[in-house]
Amino acid sequence: MVAAFRLGTRLAAFPSMNISIAPKQKLLLCMAACAAMLAFSHNANALALNVGDSHELGFLWPGVPSGNQNRVTYVNHLVGMALGSIDIANGQIYFRSNHSFASTPTAVWALNGTGTTINLGAGGIYTYLFANYSVSGAEVWYVGNLSGIITLPAVSGLFRLANWTLLGPGAGVGVPDGGISAMLLGLGLCSVGIFRRFAMS
Repeated sequence: MVAAFRLGTRLAAFPSMNISIAPKQKLLLCMAACAAMLAFSHNANALALNVGDSHELGFLWPGVPSGNQNRVTYVNHLVGMALGSIDIANGQIYFRSNHSFASTPTAVWALNGTGTTINLGAGGIYTYLFANYSVSGAEVWYVGNLSGIITLPAVSGLFRLANWTLLGPGAGVGVPDGGISAMLLGLGLCSVGIFRRFAMS
């Protein structure tokens, strides 16, 4: 989007020049601008989670072993702890945050993934997010009151995000749309409209 804006600014600065752009080049330029706008709007509305923020359920160390059932056990242990308490169990050291939430049901594994961007959909499907930062441990957030796109910190301490797990309150959870489908649909519709316009001119 920035590149398209800069190009438009430079062209506007030379109104006396007779610039001729072929229809194919116009189409490619418009498609690039549409893609940039879609990508920009996709990330602009994302809620950024941070270590220790108001959505933090707790933290545990070392966070391994880290299979699906292990993560369910870890999160459920945090759920059962008193606010602000520290505990040792299951080979982990647990630190429960001081944040209370309206509802903290038993966690059930739903989905694993990688990357710092997650689409929770319309909300109500997932309750907890377990993020593994390898040697530095694992951060757990409560996401039961969130919807749409969220982002995770890429780094905690000196260690990068390895992977994450979404946990729901029970059976019947779905798979979140990573946002790619929506972007491709929007880009496709935009491209068809632009192509049709230039084909008719």
